[in-house]
Amino acid sequence: MSARPPRRHVLAFALGLLAGMALPVLAASAPAAKPAASTDRHAWEGAGDPAALDAWVHGHMRRADAEVAGLLAVKGARTLQNTLRPYDNALNELDYAIYQASLLYGVGASKELRDKAQELTQVANAALTALSLNQPVYKALAAVPSPGDAATRHYLERTLLEYRLAGVDKDDATRARIKALQDKITEAGLAYERTVHDDVRTVVVDKSQLDGLPPDYLASHAPDAQGRVKITTDPPDNWPAAKFSNSADLRRKVYLSYEQRGYPANTDILRGLLARRQELAQLLGYRTWADLAMADQMIGSPAKLADFLKQIDDASREPGAREMAQLLAFAKQRDPSISAITRADVRYWQEQYRRAKFDFDSQSVRPYFPYPQVERGVIATASRLFHVEIRPVTGVPAWHPSVTTYDVFEGARKLGRVYLDMHPREGKDKWFSSSPVTAGVAGRQLPEGALVCNFPGGSAGDPGLMQYGDVVTFLHEFGHLMHHIIGSQNAFAGEGGFLVEGDFIEAPSQMLEEFFHDYGVLTTLARHYQSGEVLPKDLFARMIRADTFGRAYDQQAQLLYTAVSLDYHTLPPASLDFDAVYQKDFARFNSTAFVPGDRFWASFTHLNGYSSNYYTYVLDKVIALDFFAQFDSKDLLGGPAGMRYRSTVLAPGATKPAMQLVRDFLGREMNLDAYRRWMLAEFEGEGTASTASLPAH
Repeated sequence: MSARPPRRHVLAFALGLLAGMALPVLAASAPAAKPAASTDRHAWEGAGDPAALDAWVHGHMRRADAEVAGLLAVKGARTLQNTLRPYDNALNELDYAIYQASLLYGVGASKELRDKAQELTQVANAALTALSLNQPVYKALAAVPSPGDAATRHYLERTLLEYRLAGVDKDDATRARIKALQDKITEAGLAYERTVHDDVRTVVVDKSQLDGLPPDYLASHAPDAQGRVKITTDPPDNWPAAKFSNSADLRRKVYLSYEQRGYPANTDILRGLLARRQELAQLLGYRTWADLAMADQMIGSPAKLADFLKQIDDASREPGAREMAQLLAFAKQRDPSISAITRADVRYWQEQYRRAKFDFDSQSVRPYFPYPQVERGVIATASRLFHVEIRPVTGVPAWHPSVTTYDVFEGARKLGRVYLDMHPREGKDKWFSSSPVTAGVAGRQLPEGALVCNFPGGSAGDPGLMQYGDVVTFLHEFGHLMHHIIGSQNAFAGEGGFLVEGDFIEAPSQMLEEFFHDYGVLTTLARHYQSGEVLPKDLFARMIRADTFGRAYDQQAQLLYTAVSLDYHTLPPASLDFDAVYQKDFARFNSTAFVPGDRFWASFTHLNGYSSNYYTYVLDKVIALDFFAQFDSKDLLGGPAGMRYRSTVLAPGATKPAMQLVRDFLGREMNLDAYRRWMLAEFEGEGTASTASLPAH
């Protein structure tokens, strides 16, 4: 699961989606653009067709152009008001274009609209790239005296740093080549993602192979006259089949169908993307793309990352091996012919082991997690934790009728708006992510954000019974939204919550995941879809205890994904054997057996979004657990830590270095103590969660 960080700021390289077309600069006498009018805030509020989207995006780009022209026309001394403010205004207008074109590229109602949105995402990012290489703008910003307040000073200094890292000080020929490469990087990255979005595969199996799947799944997968059933790669179809079917043949088929999405088309696309990134990095004076992508992050460099990852490997390797030994011994008891557990079978055997050892069948809690109730519960949890009120809004236009809309308030003060697009449909992005819709500017413009997910439900008569892991994912993604809304109340659009260092952006979302493990919180999330009964405490306790099993395995898997993203961005692209490198990293960090035909790399869209920096999830898990350990386990939502967390971690947005946010909340540097306790909970009996009472909302 992931945030879709804004494709913004000069070193947006590590987040993907840059381009290289020149940004036209209007005459010096051009008037400064005004903030977007309320009727012009949303790309989908017009006719909703490609031509209307084209006009909307270009309208915001013209406003950005006018702001830049006004900035460059200034005579006399440079100030925050005549230089940094119009620069930020220009970025804000480009935000409109980039955020919403990118959103519609993933959720647009028609192929034609998605095609146009993909094209316009490239065009708008091209304008951002041109601005990032505009030497007169850089010189104007550099001439602004150092601001007196720390927040604005940090914003200005980081902007100048990112300009330098982008190559603004290179000669004309080099900057022209940088722009050309960035244009190709954007094009290839979008093509890679779109190939995955559009590649929905189907396997056909005999109805007998559905043995083990829950009744609601069977009801929605009626066999044809020949007794055959179709299972697609959409998550609500694919993931339960892989976890619950008693048929190893079916599990292998659905696993491979999912892991082969994007193959073979993405082979050449990915190679081209990596080659251009490598060329760009070397053009900018860096040995590899990874060196460039980490230069302005918390981690700093691949060398520092290697030291950190060794600590994570040391903490998770032995527990992971212990888990797998237990799992394999259990599987052999059930089936003596098994010599190894494959990657396709691991979730199934983990489920069977949890049933036997912990007396917990994950299907038993699904009736307590109907999608509508979970949505209400997540909103109630976030409202209480962050001291806000999140109110449903009706009659608000959105890009699809299924989208639900909420406004976020603090007392009478409105903080922003969120959109939830939560169920799969044809042509929609198949992943789980959050993204900004508009930036926030204090006193002028409220931030808005969107969740794009693929949970069960969304159709008449379907209660949308979720697995408990789905609920954790929902909390994760909502954590991103709260970071964006609460952290984007600052003076400049460039100081928003999603604009902290990219390798901090998963910390607030992973921290909110941990609230799932508290019974008081679960009373708002888990109510039986028929009776309304709250999830029984004994069933909750068994669920949480069972959930501790497999943590080390999952952390080793995170190291696998980290290694793949890092290796692909450090090895020579021309000779890179995607399969061989993936299998090497798989063998290093995975104790399951490789499934021939697994081409995970062809659909690993984080290779575009986070490029070499997938380690973000690992680093931020450590931070998130350290954060969560500061909350009172007897009163997670009512204690003082929630407001302190909001004020020190979320509210500052990007007005401070991310590591300073960590220190401000913890009162010290981060450490791995909470992470190690979490990792060893299954072995040390620490998996029982709090059952403190919480009034129903």
